[in-house]
Amino acid sequence: MTGPRRHLGRALALTLASFALGLALCVLIHRPDIAGQAGPGVWGATLGLWLLASLAASDLAALSLSRPMGRRAVALGPPLLFGFLVVALWEIVTVGAGVPTVLMPPPSSVAARFASAWPVLAADFVQTFVKAALPGYVIGNLAGLGLAILADRVPVLRRGVMPVANFASALPIVGVAPIMVMWFGFDWPSKAAVVALMTFFPMLVQASAGLSATGRLERDLMRSYAVGYGQTLLLLRLPTALPFLFTALKVNATLALIGAIVAEFFGTPIVGMGFRISIEAARLALDMVWAEIALAGLAGSGFYGLVALIERATTHRPPAARTA
Repeated sequence: MTGPRRHLGRALALTLASFALGLALCVLIHRPDIAGQAGPGVWGATLGLWLLASLAASDLAALSLSRPMGRRAVALGPPLLFGFLVVALWEIVTVGAGVPTVLMPPPSSVAARFASAWPVLAADFVQTFVKAALPGYVIGNLAGLGLAILADRVPVLRRGVMPVANFASALPIVGVAPIMVMWFGFDWPSKAAVVALMTFFPMLVQASAGLSATGRLERDLMRSYAVGYGQTLLLLRLPTALPFLFTALKVNATLALIGAIVAEFFGTPIVGMGFRISIEAARLALDMVWAEIALAGLAGSGFYGLVALIERATTHRPPAARTA
């Protein structure tokens, strides 16, 4: 067996052993004679799980750097293994040590609550993400891009807008959200306004930098062909600014959901992820709180991944290659 294949086989064996040991411990820890009173044997096996997973992740990381073919598939191994290790250790420690659920519920309880409360979670997702985060995301990004183009066209406006934008971007959301609720009411428009405000300034700053990234030689060439500002913008300036624009879009993909959830703490109908988190936390129903947090994490990660895929398809180069 050749060297790379031998290393791949060892990495796969360690990975499968880590998953098997982790699943076995998660099942074993729920036995009535072990739950809440785990002995040294369980904690020793838990330490062995951590060491085994660390070795497997190290081998997978080394293979992802040394194998040109299949590097992307191998590169998914360490994050998946690390995520499984975190969840398994969370389950083992909380159940084995008898941690009260009002302090930290185990992942199994969170998953059970996620499945049983799915209709409520779906309604909260529609209210917070679909009705508030997405419209605010679109409005904020379009407004930031539009003002950046206007400031690029009028240099005097740019000198006045950018300092104000840098100042306004530091405004705390906890201070702005109550004002938006007073202006636009308790329903989703006030949350969309908060999201638009949060996403406006990152797009403005990044779009301004992207529009300024075009080289003088390219601009002079366009002027030599008597090309107007509009055509120069569409054919040269905006394509050059795409990496900057996608940076703002990816940053705003996570800011949008955060802004919508925080805005719901200051007044909302009896639906929404932020509303549910605040109410269930007051009731000490931490499993429902963590179910909402898991839903928010999945929604934010999925939205970020979608923007990253669009970036890859549009720019035809991954972010790492552009950085290099």
